[in-house]
Amino acid sequence: MDQLLAIRAFARVVEAGNFTRAADSLDMPNATMSKLVQDLEAHLGVKLLQRTTRRVTVTPEGRDYYEKTTRLLADLEDIDTGFAIAHSKPRGHLRIDIGSSTASDVLIPALPAFQERFPDIRIDLGVTDRSVDLISDSVDCVIRGGLLVDSSLVARNIGHANMVTCASPSYLKRYGVPAYPEELKNGHRLIAYVSTATGRAIPFRFERDGVTSEIKIEHWMGINESNAHVAAGEAGLGIIQTFSYCTRQALECGLLVEVLKEWRPSKFPFHVVYPQNRHLTHRLRVFIDWLAEEFPKHLNK
Repeated sequence: MDQLLAIRAFARVVEAGNFTRAADSLDMPNATMSKLVQDLEAHLGVKLLQRTTRRVTVTPEGRDYYEKTTRLLADLEDIDTGFAIAHSKPRGHLRIDIGSSTASDVLIPALPAFQERFPDIRIDLGVTDRSVDLISDSVDCVIRGGLLVDSSLVARNIGHANMVTCASPSYLKRYGVPAYPEELKNGHRLIAYVSTATGRAIPFRFERDGVTSEIKIEHWMGINESNAHVAAGEAGLGIIQTFSYCTRQALECGLLVEVLKEWRPSKFPFHVVYPQNRHLTHRLRVFIDWLAEEFPKHLNK
């Protein structure tokens, strides 16, 4: 038995919650993964996992073994990383998750510079506005806007985005141009962005002279994907409030018109987020450092 490989396999099953996702993350057959864990249990003489047809749970002995061996794996990776930094360029596979409009409008246009600097790092980019579980989904980091609510994660600020409120010319011709935020309550149709994490609509926020306010009325339409949210505004379905980079081209070519400019809300923070109990590999470290350097340049071009 390759005990180190078996320990890695066991750790991934604990983190992923089942054998299939664990096997996929290590690029090995499910049967091989199961055999490694069985051999490890036989070697130790204890049951590490309880298996049923529907789920896998960790025994108390398995939880204790996981906590001790993950420290061992982290120390070993520290040693390997130290040699990699000293003797070679960062290489390997990064799994990154990011929202759809942030991917297409901000990150992807900037990525050629990253790949030119670090050609040996391979990237899998998960593009979705839904929340992901970094551990069970085997994601190295996520790029998200807003405040960090999960204390088990580490967040590094990588910039702030301007927010704009806008609508199509056809909508404004039909419903009129609002002169101040409270006027949105007088017959205007608001298209809310609906958080995939909470299922709730994000309220329209405004700020002027240091005073912030929210418009709390029932939205006309709710959309939980950022590109579709902008498309609904362009189609004349209502007024949207979103990041300026999402609407840059539409505003320049006249598909959208900004309203309530004097009440623009505060800039929206963006973070790169990763698990605090996962070792920060050399490739992830250089990617995060590059994000902190380059991402703000592309948020508000």
